[in-house]
Amino acid sequence: MKPADLRAMSADQLDDEFMKLKKERFNLRFQRATGQLENTSRVRAVRRDIARIKTIAAQKRAGAAPAAAGATETKAPRKRAARPKAKSK
Repeated sequence: MKPADLRAMSADQLDDEFMKLKKERFNLRFQRATGQLENTSRVRAVRRDIARIKTIAAQKRAGAAPAAAGATETKAPRKRAARPKAKSK
């Protein structure tokens, strides 16, 4: 699922989608354990979708602007501290 689609959803819709994906992850785990899982990449995709939903839901609760829209601010590059020279014998 794309982040733009998730950001367009309400908090209730995000919660519903989260519960649906948790059930799917549960079923995929059992399929894998019994050797019936055919599409192994789906486990990874579902896990990432769950994380994406949790992140966007937390942003909405905090009232923060989406990271993509607020990326106009740039940081100055940090300089590395000089290393002390090795002692010669």
